[in-house]
Amino acid sequence: MSELNKEYEASLKSIETENYIDRIFYRPIGFRIARLLRNTGVTPNMITVISIFVGAATGFFFYHDDLWHNIVGILFLVCANILDCVDGQLARLTGIKSKIGRILDGFAGDIWFACIYIGLALRLANETGTYWFFALALLSALSHLFQANITDYYKTLHLYFISKDKGAEFQSLEQVEAQHKQLKYGVAKFFYFLYRWYTLLQVKATPTLQKMLHHLHEKYGDDLPQEVRVDFRRQSKALMRYIDLMTFNGRTLVMFVVVLSGTVWLYYLYEILVLNAVLAWCMKKHEQLCASFLNR
Repeated sequence: MSELNKEYEASLKSIETENYIDRIFYRPIGFRIARLLRNTGVTPNMITVISIFVGAATGFFFYHDDLWHNIVGILFLVCANILDCVDGQLARLTGIKSKIGRILDGFAGDIWFACIYIGLALRLANETGTYWFFALALLSALSHLFQANITDYYKTLHLYFISKDKGAEFQSLEQVEAQHKQLKYGVAKFFYFLYRWYTLLQVKATPTLQKMLHHLHEKYGDDLPQEVRVDFRRQSKALMRYIDLMTFNGRTLVMFVVVLSGTVWLYYLYEILVLNAVLAWCMKKHEQLCASFLNR
């Protein structure tokens, strides 16, 4: 493997958790930009903030029903996701990492899609003369938050089972609460307050997984045997393709089609009906996997 390829892989969380479109498009572009920026003094958090504004602008372009605005909106959202890749890859290439950066990065996508849902709802209100579509927008936003929350949890869990270093971001609720208490009042403490509730929801939604983690921690501490790591990843690998449907790429491919076709109300139904059904199925299967792993 060449030095450049090694450096590229080092810029990723893990090849195992990257989906196909990220591997062939977003991550390679993000890597090139990150390499250009690593000696410039530009920090990952700066890139995250820029991505928030770029992604949020998509809502304005999707509000318009003409093809030109919609194409520009798609390009803005693609650029925002490239920047989202850049901040993480830049952090790993430079070693400039922070807990706030990780939390801010997670909320960035929520801001993008909140603006998009509002833009689409306003567009539908103008077309139909009714504001009832804001109810669908709200349901979509809540669905998206929960889907993204659980998807992120499963992805980070997979990293935890790759290695201790890769899974450093996988934290228990007790760890997050302890870090929140140590912080002085300010912006950082506010973000950790939100992150605490974010983590609490993940824990409450995965009771069998929590029992499995508790059992493994009691038996092995923080140093899981390699055979345990490999066995869990092997069993959970089949679920990843369905979990990927709820990632940025999984949802935006459908979004781009419905926006360009003009049937934007279909995206709300896709989010509320289809992706929530996928989420429920994935959670059920994942809990069953954890139960069987725990019993063994």
